[in-house]
Amino acid sequence: MASYIEISYFDIAMAALLVLANGLISLFLKLKLEKSLLIAAVRMVVQLLLIGYVLKWVFSADKWYVVLGIVAIMTVIAGLAAYNRNRVRYDGMRFDALLSVWLPSWLIALIGLILVMQVQPWYMPQYVIPIIGMILGNTLTGVTLGLDRITHELQQKRDQIEMMLSLGATSWEAFRNPAQNAVMAGMMPTINSMMVIGLVSLPGMMTGQILAGQDPEQAIRYQIIVMFFLSASSSIGCVLAVILVFKRLFGKHHNFMYWKLQEK
Repeated sequence: MASYIEISYFDIAMAALLVLANGLISLFLKLKLEKSLLIAAVRMVVQLLLIGYVLKWVFSADKWYVVLGIVAIMTVIAGLAAYNRNRVRYDGMRFDALLSVWLPSWLIALIGLILVMQVQPWYMPQYVIPIIGMILGNTLTGVTLGLDRITHELQQKRDQIEMMLSLGATSWEAFRNPAQNAVMAGMMPTINSMMVIGLVSLPGMMTGQILAGQDPEQAIRYQIIVMFFLSASSSIGCVLAVILVFKRLFGKHHNFMYWKLQEK
């Protein structure tokens, strides 16, 4: 089996010079993104280095409660990120975003790790943390897009929704079209990724395994099942988020409580 090439801090510094190209483009086009680029680059390096040290400690500890604690923290951060990225909000949206990210991510990860991959013991950090991390990240994207689309659709189509309700439509009949559009928006990035994977893009997980000397065929098999995990979790999370919005904004008497929607 081939060995991987070790990366030094000098190599990282050399690669960081490439980010200067982004800064030059920003200066040339007067985009005023230099500060944001610098902050983003520094944050990325610091965050990844810190998580590297944390994962090294977690791997050496090899305790289920440590792994579960790390995963719980990752889940809370993902849920809050899904909430914070939306401009239109309502009371209870933070909880809905967290639940929509947490429930499908953990459910799919549990099925994938125990039933599909048959990881023994179930809390092996080198499997649990990377896979749940990928699932959380993808679910976060789907939930964020779904929530953003549904809240904007409800704002823009308020008159249409209220007209349908006044003509005798049920809450769900009035809500169905915005809900369909929101779920489609949330699922589309994953579908697009699956359509071109292997032809246009080589995913990070598969590439990382190949660079580390793993058999390419095994790396591809891992990537295939992970993509199925991502697709399932993202779609379930998006649907759950939309259903929770429906529960929050439509009353039992088929009334649309549009006043709960507030701009950030």
